[in-house]
Amino acid sequence: MSVRAGLSNRIRDVVWPRMGLRRYGRYLGKRVMRLSASPHAIAAGVASGAAVSMFPLIGLHFFLGFVLAFITRGNMIAAAIGTAWGNPLTFPFFFAASYSVGHWATGGGDASAADGSRLAMTAEQIEGGFFADGFAAAWPTFKAMMIGGLPIAILVYALFYLAVRALVTRFRMMRQTQMAERRGRQQNISG
Repeated sequence: MSVRAGLSNRIRDVVWPRMGLRRYGRYLGKRVMRLSASPHAIAAGVASGAAVSMFPLIGLHFFLGFVLAFITRGNMIAAAIGTAWGNPLTFPFFFAASYSVGHWATGGGDASAADGSRLAMTAEQIEGGFFADGFAAAWPTFKAMMIGGLPIAILVYALFYLAVRALVTRFRMMRQTQMAERRGRQQNISG
């Protein structure tokens, strides 16, 4: 097997795991449930990872997830698992939503004649190379996505925190009940 084949297989596994998305999701869920941390720490970690995935900072999501998990006293492993919420299949939706919210929040609205000339200039910049004028050409879009990503990230954090905390608490209660029943059966057999 050549190095190129190995690299292409690894890239494919990142986009579409060999075990399939559903099985991979179940695997991550079980990993989260079995972490040895408090329900708050697990929920805060997963929520931190999911929340930072709303920002267009690909490559920094793990680091930002760890920082947010540290601030909220979340579990770092859970934060790493939570960043899986942002992946090549979901990023287009997250970034479109963050841009839309950011564009609206910064006063964007209907296109006017001035916007049309600005769009024409942007088309010329793209033809000459997107970064022909440096980062200044991409700054308005990036700024709108960062501004729009913040309220979405807060909402995602709250939803994930509440859902994961409830699931972990319920899972642990069910597990304790099963273990108590198992101990009771063993005592009845030996007694």
